Amino acid sequence: MADRPTSGDGDLAALARSLSEQARRGEQVEVYAARSVHTDVRAYDGEVESVSQAASAGVGVRVVIGGRQGFASAGSLDAVMVADTLADARENAAFATPDEHGGLPAPDGVEGASLDLWDESVLVTPVEAKIELALALERRVRGAGSRIRQVSSADYGDVAWESAVASSTGVLSASRRTSCTLAVSAVAGSGADSHTGVGISAGRGVAHLDLEAAADDAVLRATRLLGAGKGRSTRCTVVLDPRVTATLLGVLGGALSGESVTKNRSMLADRVGERVAATSVTLADDPTDQRAFTAARFDAEGLACRRNELVVGGVLRGFVHDTVSARRAATVSTGSAVRGGYGTTPVAGCRALSLAPGTLSPEEVLESVGDGLYVQSVTGVHSGVSSVSGDFSVGAEGAWIHGGALAAPVREMTVASTLQRMLHDIVFVGADVRWLPGPATGLTLAIADMAVSGQ
Repeated sequence: MADRPTSGDGDLAALARSLSEQARRGEQVEVYAARSVHTDVRAYDGEVESVSQAASAGVGVRVVIGGRQGFASAGSLDAVMVADTLADARENAAFATPDEHGGLPAPDGVEGASLDLWDESVLVTPVEAKIELALALERRVRGAGSRIRQVSSADYGDVAWESAVASSTGVLSASRRTSCTLAVSAVAGSGADSHTGVGISAGRGVAHLDLEAAADDAVLRATRLLGAGKGRSTRCTVVLDPRVTATLLGVLGGALSGESVTKNRSMLADRVGERVAATSVTLADDPTDQRAFTAARFDAEGLACRRNELVVGGVLRGFVHDTVSARRAATVSTGSAVRGGYGTTPVAGCRALSLAPGTLSPEEVLESVGDGLYVQSVTGVHSGVSSVSGDFSVGAEGAWIHGGALAAPVREMTVASTLQRMLHDIVFVGADVRWLPGPATGLTLAIADMAVSGQ
């Protein structure tokens, strides 16, 4: 395995530019080249269960001819493979359906933000030290007391990633970032009264990881549920744990994508200028915030990322767009193209969605709510939540809130409403912003009048 992102073909930007310059008359060519290295370690029962180190590299090529787009990709930066990929994309364009809104972006004059998203420690830290982090994480949880029966897994993972985009329309950009994560799953209790809690710590570099915080959080989340039973059915204010809020925002991001809006797959379509949330709600997608683990200087089409305010004071201001969705909506790209790697084409999407924080600590949110339900984790999000219809129904576990504090633990509950109503029923936004891996941040969030089903 290579000890750092490298390519025998040299610099990624130079490779991408060289290939894009081979565009023929009447043709647009875009080249997206990427490479990465990653390490994954899992500890179990005091031993190393698995270690993997791998490197990957590849290129994705889009060719647009007369509104017809062809795409091809290859998992290699070898010169012959790259040339063949361009030829394949040209051939595929001949069979594509014309799209009047198709085509590649031209530079829009927006400069990339000055961000430092690279930490060399991800590459230079010996794998033995990474293994020890996973083992130490498991030891700390196993030693947390008699209530912890088992540690299902303790993991260390990291990635160093680089990419470049060049096109015959004049776009040229390069990006790189690193990240690493510690995650542990603790099991408390036994038999029917057995509960799992997951703790996570993430950072740009190894030194930013907080092993103790990840371990202690897993233990707290598992032991908090000991003795939990099904609660009563009622309607009440529900307080979401920051991780659950991040999950909720991740789903909401789908409704804020110009791709979804222009294809009538968003519950927010045609509502720009309307109040869609409580006046305390301001929601922005800001990949230029360096604290976000998904921060980036450039989007997946090579345009500069920028802050996009989507909901301000509860009023919907707009959506995130890539080039094609922007043309369909008769607007301009917001620098919000995303893709899953060199093997996929770009679409419009949120990278770093976050709510403007309020002024209350988590404890003050609970005190302000008085009585309700605290939800620390949810299940069934993919099947029970829709950014198209707004339906929201998930399994939940957590604890009742009584007298402004956490009380009896509960599990096997169902919490339901609609996303449209939940946005309007937000009553308290916490000040405890948590930067988590994924496209959305978390904070404590209180939502009134939700249906809670138990026994």
